Amino acid sequence: MEELVPIPHPGVPLEYGRPGDPGVIVVHDWYGRLPWLENYAEALSRVGFRVLVPDLYDGVATVDGEQAERLLTTLTDDGVDAEIDLALEQLRSEGSTRIGVIGFSIGGWHGLRFAQTGAVDAVVAYYATLAENVHGVLPAPVLLHLAEVDEWPEGAEPGAFIARLKDDGTPIEQHAYPTTRHGFANGTVGGEFDREAAALAFARSASFLESQLTN
Repeated sequence: MEELVPIPHPGVPLEYGRPGDPGVIVVHDWYGRLPWLENYAEALSRVGFRVLVPDLYDGVATVDGEQAERLLTTLTDDGVDAEIDLALEQLRSEGSTRIGVIGFSIGGWHGLRFAQTGAVDAVVAYYATLAENVHGVLPAPVLLHLAEVDEWPEGAEPGAFIARLKDDGTPIEQHAYPTTRHGFANGTVGGEFDREAAALAFARSASFLESQLTN
């Protein structure tokens, strides 16, 4: 377990931005709430969003893939939903009337799955889709950021997922980033990090959320 590292403010969401501004919940990837997400959330707050970043691993994170896989097994759908619900309740209590969710990898999967409840007004997913067996109608607009090189379970391929969204009438915007691999936005782990692609994806995410949450 030596690859586990403690994180600041364990077990509670990090908070950025002005209460009452349009809300954004950021859901981390399987490595946990690493420092790069603090920079990401702070940058979102600077363009006008109230941002919460839950801690799904209760105080730890890792930069090791094998340890991340073990941490991932501790999550349950109900547990993740409860954390997102708590963040939603806080944002609403502060006055945010429209709220979006951004998720990375498994966080993107959970964000897309949660959005099927109709509780959020927009969802951004980095290198994540839903397979047909968990796909329901997503009533919120979706933005997908896809790596050029990635692996997908059967039925979760982006083309199939996007086709189902279009069949359901879900507004969908997608972008693929040449030469990138899964995890290209994670600036702490770094192995697949692509600074240029990450910056472009952030700008597109901020613009998408502005169009969906502030107009």
